[in-house]
Amino acid sequence: MAALAVHGLEKRYGSVHALKGVDLEVEDGELVGLLGPNGAGKSTLVKIAVGLVRATAGRAEVVGARAGSRAARAELGYLAELFRFPGWYTADEVLTLHQRLTGSDGGASERARLLELVALDDARGRRVEGMSKGMQQRLGIAQALVGSPRMLVLDEPTSALDPAGRRIVRVLLEELRDRGVSVLLNSHLLSEIELVCDRVTILRAGEVVAAGSPAELSRPRGVELETDEGTRTIDGATREDVPDLVATAVAAGRSVYGVRVLTSTLEDTYLEAVGDEVS
Repeated sequence: MAALAVHGLEKRYGSVHALKGVDLEVEDGELVGLLGPNGAGKSTLVKIAVGLVRATAGRAEVVGARAGSRAARAELGYLAELFRFPGWYTADEVLTLHQRLTGSDGGASERARLLELVALDDARGRRVEGMSKGMQQRLGIAQALVGSPRMLVLDEPTSALDPAGRRIVRVLLEELRDRGVSVLLNSHLLSEIELVCDRVTILRAGEVVAAGSPAELSRPRGVELETDEGTRTIDGATREDVPDLVATAVAAGRSVYGVRVLTSTLEDTYLEAVGDEVS
């Protein structure tokens, strides 16, 4: 059973068709990235998945339960893009509040475990207003994990962080995946998605326009061959052509200094999929 399953999902806001039959699945222990320009339907899909918005047609299920139901909420953790915690609360008090809200009976041991997981065990008594943005972001992930949900939905968790902060969150996401937690990551940062996600879904105007692993979404762009005559690109060549290309060059008396197989990046695929729409 998928941690998150979305089938034929549609959503209309009056005359605006925000989602047009979207299909998406997140398996157990899988990290799936959600990409698309502004207005693509990403936020609507996320809000339906966490039960904040009701779909016009189709269905969304969390561990087999209808999205928004009590059973679905018990299996789901959520970190909104523009979350705010009371500045006067300590990290421990934030988690205590969310334990009460979710009905978790994990107590102090759960709070200590989660703060250690997000590398905030030394900041247990620090107030939110005294934390850096990166620390607050990690605390947000900790609160989303209260109650040990199987499915985690994160909305732009690294958008306001510096490179060091993004790396910390990325390592944390990889650790969560290794622990069997499923993650849907909504982000504008293509480099982060490419580095950490098992699969990627790209939305445009409410429809899925590309989906697959980062490797599946990349396309061959030829082979770059460096010899004593300089560097040239053989368009259309693939990895399988490399031995023959090198052999031909050597037979022609050339010295070969390097070979590089060229592939498109996730950014290239994204731009091809969404056209000239601006994120």
